[in-house]
Parts: sequence; C-alpha cells; structure tokens
Amino acid sequence: MAFWLASERTVQNEGVITRFDPRFWTVNFPRPMMASVTTTGPAALRVDAHFYRTNDLAGLIWEAEDRHDHPLLAYETARDFRGCRLRFRWRSAGVLALDAINGPVLTIEGRDAAGSPRAWYVRLWNYAAGSPTDALVSLDFAQLSGGFLLPGEADPVWAGDIDRMFVSIVPPGFTGADAALAAPGTGWIELSEIACDGPGAVLAIGDVVVPEHGLGVASGYDDSYHLTPARLLRGALLLGYRGSIVHYVGMSHYFRLDAASGGYFVSTSGEVMNVAALAWHRAFAAEAKRLGFGIIWSVSYELLDRHCWAAWKQRAADGSPGLTGWDPPSALLSPAHNGAMRYLRNVATALMGIATTAGLAPKFQIGEPWWWVMPDGRPCLYDDAAKAALGGSPVAIASVRAPLGAPQTALLDAAGALLAGSTAVLAAAAKAAAPGCQTHLLAYLPTVLDAAAPELQRANLPLGWAKPAFDVLQLEDYDWVVAGDNASTAKGVALAEERLGYAPHEQHYLAGFVLRPDQAGQWRAIAAAADAAIARGAARAFVWALPQVLRDGFVQFETESEMQAFDDVQFPIALGREAEVMPEFSTAILTSAGGHETRNARWAGGRTRYDAGPGIRSEADIAALLGFFRARLGPARGFRLRDPFDASSGAGSPVDQRLGVGDGAATRFALVKHYGEGVRRITRPVAGSVRVAIDGVETAAFSVLSGGVVALDVAPAAGAVVSAGFAFDVPVRFAEDRLAVSRATFLAGAAASVPLIEVREE
Repeated sequence: MAFWLASERTVQNEGVITRFDPRFWTVNFPRPMMASVTTTGPAALRVDAHFYRTNDLAGLIWEAEDRHDHPLLAYETARDFRGCRLRFRWRSAGVLALDAINGPVLTIEGRDAAGSPRAWYVRLWNYAAGSPTDALVSLDFAQLSGGFLLPGEADPVWAGDIDRMFVSIVPPGFTGADAALAAPGTGWIELSEIACDGPGAVLAIGDVVVPEHGLGVASGYDDSYHLTPARLLRGALLLGYRGSIVHYVGMSHYFRLDAASGGYFVSTSGEVMNVAALAWHRAFAAEAKRLGFGIIWSVSYELLDRHCWAAWKQRAADGSPGLTGWDPPSALLSPAHNGAMRYLRNVATALMGIATTAGLAPKFQIGEPWWWVMPDGRPCLYDDAAKAALGGSPVAIASVRAPLGAPQTALLDAAGALLAGSTAVLAAAAKAAAPGCQTHLLAYLPTVLDAAAPELQRANLPLGWAKPAFDVLQLEDYDWVVAGDNASTAKGVALAEERLGYAPHEQHYLAGFVLRPDQAGQWRAIAAAADAAIARGAARAFVWALPQVLRDGFVQFETESEMQAFDDVQFPIALGREAEVMPEFSTAILTSAGGHETRNARWAGGRTRYDAGPGIRSEADIAALLGFFRARLGPARGFRLRDPFDASSGAGSPVDQRLGVGDGAATRFALVKHYGEGVRRITRPVAGSVRVAIDGVETAAFSVLSGGVVALDVAPAAGAVVSAGFAFDVPVRFAEDRLAVSRATFLAGAAASVPLIEVREE
C-alpha cells in the first residue's frame, strides 16, 4: 500500500456545515472531574459531568480553527463572528443554573479591533428567555456585551477576530476554592434546536472519501475524551478504515472515583465508569453501529497512579511500585490481587453491556498484560498479593537481564501461570456478560521478548496463553518498527507463533505509534510494517492510533499496482533444456558518417524473456497452464519462474556473492548476483536457501525480508564484508493477453508458444 502525510487541503472535495454544528464542539476541564460531549440529534448536543471539587469547571468549547480533525477533513478557519446569530434551547440539571452567580458564562477569547488580545465574559442569562434551567438563548455577535448586569456593566464584544469561545459549567457547590465538595455530584446540560444564521453561518469542510484500503484503526478514550464520538468516527470512516476498531478504554479518564486518605481512588462499588465516560461510550457504540463499524473493546492492567489503590500495584522487592514513564505515571495492576482483578472484570462487564445494548457483536481485548520490569531489570513480582500467591517468600531476582538459576526461572514460570490465570478469568467474565464474545490477547513483543532477558517470556508470554485460550492473538512491536529493526519483528512473531500456537490467520497486528508530531517520518516504517503483516498472512493489521493519524495527516490508500501485483507462486511447469531463454538490453546506438558509433545503455541491467512452450509434455500440462493463466488474469499478475540455466548464486556457498561492506550501523543488505561488472538484484530467493557470511565466517543471526533483503541481527563492524549464497526464482509475467494452445498442435509434436517476460521489482 501507499501513504501520504497531508498537511493541508488543496484540490480535494469540500462540503459545507453550519457553524456551531454539534459534532464539532469539544470539552475541557481540570482533573479529577470528568466531562464529555455527545451529539443527541442533528441540532443537539449534551454535556455530562462528574464533579468532585468546589473549583471544578467544565468548558463547552467552539474553536475558530479546527485543530482536531485530519487536514483533509477539517472545517475552514473563520475568526470573524460578526455576521453570526446563534440560537439554542438550554436545559440543565445538577449544575449552577443560568441565573446564578457563577452560572453559565460564554467566555470569548480573541483580539479587539486594535489587535490586542482580549477576553469577554458574556452572561448567558442576559440573553435568555424562559426559566433558569429551560430557556431559549439568542446571541447576535454583532450586538453582544459582556458584564454581569446590563446595560450598566456592559462590555461590548468585538467579534471580528475570535480564537475560541466556551460555556462554563460548574457544580452547585462551586466556590472557586480548591476543596472537596460535600459529596461528589453529577450534572448535565443540553443544547438543542441549535441554529446559526447570517453571512458567516456556513463553513467549508473537507469532504474527502478515501477508498477502503483494508487496514483497521485503533483508538483510545484517553486521547479522544474531549471530542464527540460522531466527530471521531467520521474521521475513521472518511479515511477508508472499515471493520472493527480497537478501542482502548484507557487508564486515566473512564473510572468513577471515591475520596479516601486525602486523595481520590477508583471506586470499588457501584458503577465503575463515571457518568461522562458512560455517556460517551454509549454514544460511541451507537454511532459505530450506525456507520457499520465493529468495536474491539480493550482493557489493560494499568491505572493512573494517583488514582490506584496502593495494594493493587505491582512492586519490586524493595517495595517500589511498578510505574510507567508517562507523565503523570500509570501503575501496573498485580494479577495476584483479587480486588484489582475483580475491578477489571467489572469494567469488562460494563463494556460488554454497552456493546450488546448497541447491537454490536461483542469483542473484548485484554491489552498488554504483563509483569512490569524496572529500568534496571528488577521484576515487579513482590507486592504482598503476589508474594502470597508465589509461596510467601519468593526467591529474589536482582535483574532479569542477569544469568538466572533454576529457582529464578521456576519463579518466572509461576508468575507466568499466575498472569495467565488472571487473563483467563477476565476473558471468562467478558464471555459471561456477552455470550459469544470473541476474545483477544494483545502482547507487546519488545517487552515480553526482550533479547537481553530471554527468560522473561516465561512470565510475560506464558504458555497458559497458548491456543485456544483466546480467539485471536494480537501482536504489536512499535519500538522495533520505528527503529527499523525488522529482524527482531520477524523473530518475535515467529517465537510467539511457535510458543502460543496461533497460526497467522488467527493473528492481528498493530503497527506502530508516533508519539510526537516531530516524529512524523516514522509513518513510513509503520505503513511498511502493516504491509508486511498482511503479506505474512495476519488476518488484520491495524494502524495505532487514530488520534495520531488525524494529527499528522496520515492517509493510507491502495495503488493500482498493488491490486495487480504479484502472486508468490511457482510457474506450474518446469522449463526443460529446450526452453528459450533470451536476456535483453536496451541500447541506443548512434553511427556517425564516418562509421564511428556512440552507444548508450538505456537500462542499468538486463531483463530476460522466456518461452515456456517447449516445457509442455502432456495434456495435463496444458490444463495446468490454462488454469494458471486464468488465475493470473493473463499478464496482470506476476509469479515465480525457475530459470533452468541461472537459478543460484554459484556453488551455494555463503561467500558466493558480495552484498556490501559494513559501516557499524547498517543491518540490511540486498541480495545481488554479479555478472562481471554487472549487478543483478535478486528479489525472489528460494525459501530456506540463503546462507550469509561476515568476513568469510558463516552466521545464522539473520532473517530474510520481503524483496530479497538480508536483515542481520547485529550491524557488521565497519569494513566487514557481507556475502551470501542462495537459490532464486525470477519474477515474471505472461507477455501477452492471450494464450493459444492447441491440442492438435501438441499431438502433432509442435511446441506451443508461451512467452514470459521478467518483471523488475527493485
């Protein structure tokens, strides 16, 4: 497949939306409170909020510049609001009403007529007709004033250069002080009958529709909680993603909190999800169903550290908690702690309930369950619950990267069994909540298959996960992908297949992750990794993740050449000695009046034509040939051919052909065959035939990538000669759109003509 990083819309299709379209509002707020915005109709939206503090304040935001959509899908930047008149019906409960002090205020941020930064505070009650909790609000931006009391405190708004505006939503106990509410509370507002008219009422918006390309996409609530589900899924649909979306419910925003010991911790009673997250996920599921998406609901063994109960955390032998490197950090939950695992089962049950209510096929993923390892190699196997489950006083492991004895490896085996047992119970809970649920296990290969800690797989890729523990094995390896370490990917996937027994068609692959906008160049490796996963037979490949796709302008699409490319199959009839083999070049020859010639080679290398007709020996060969021709759509699709005269590097020795010289960094070397000073790229080596040597010493520390590229596990030293021996096939296609083979001609002893031509793949 091909991809493009789009930075702006140029000639692509556009449509229009009404300014203040409900799909394109966002929310923001301080933690620990939570809020979400969802669309409830073509002209209606709802904000749900969960309050904990007396200074909690949610903002319902409209931005003049679309900073959240893909560049090809964003609405136009329009900062002049002076021609707009906005009307809506306001309804609310559980929040300060329109007429209250500190009640809903429209804050407008921008610049005044002189270009100086300004903010205006427009009290909505001044423009409302009705009751404080059910009113019609009318805002004419050309005649709008801030101030609490009008006209005495009027502060006229200049709406010609606005960046954003937001409506403040606060709890009834709001004071502005940083203190706990008497009791946590929930509230909501609804804006319905939203209408905008006037000269600035309509905005252009990207209306690009990327054709379906076969890749899936992943997303996460922690990255998208501020958007409407309708907006997020619009982006996925128009960018060509189909099928099921992997949706990570997250580790920081979905849960309900209880106050304890001067902090807030995930609730262990009642609803596990706060009202904002619950409303968002219900809307997400309903919209996914409407658009034809499925959802693979994902839960991990991870919680934001500040809200995680101390007893739930994995810990190293010295009691240090296992924390990730995120800021703020998240904590890893102990598979041995009954309370922590019961909590995850409750989350799974809640998500399956949302899925089945929306009419979606239930699909559940256990995402990256593992025992955490500290940066210095200390495993976090020593929280109180784990120690009790592992015998009371488990043997110490100073570092999983140091040599381990039998007691240490036995401990890792026991920890793996404990982890596998916890995931089995979690998967069973999802199936109990939604009979027929398809279960997925996601393993992050660079951590669980750390080359410096080969025994760690005992704990973090346990045999208890072997087929048929889950319906689908999902793999990801983005550290290797963005580093270009294809050899580790190939070995990691092969080891996971061998250890757990899931065939490629029973696997999914999650390709890459671009953390920061300045790392957008990593998309090339991510797209290639997704292609490679499909090529090796994975049932599905997903791009991780949708928020980064939207941010960086990533566009995935198929090209015509991909749809009519190459079938990695052998020509069904062996070419005999009578077959015609015709190497050809293209040379421009200019002859002067005196007979002198100037010759210019137009091609850097030759290509070969074949006539496979003399290889036909029987009527069975004719039938096989005709079937093969039809399956290839004539010359549309390439295939492999074994050249009877040139099919190996030479003697088959690992020093047959020089591939290149090491520079201390490069690990990939293309297979080539030398013909004097001419060099031919070998793109279709015979599987299992490649042998490699470094400075004449054969090595097995390599893998062979698609396209005939050798990937060494370790970069050769500067000046080291890399060589190889191999057998190879020639990529060819049928040379003509028609194939004439007559039974009478064959019986008369005349050879049919079956012209083939070499395909350049380099």
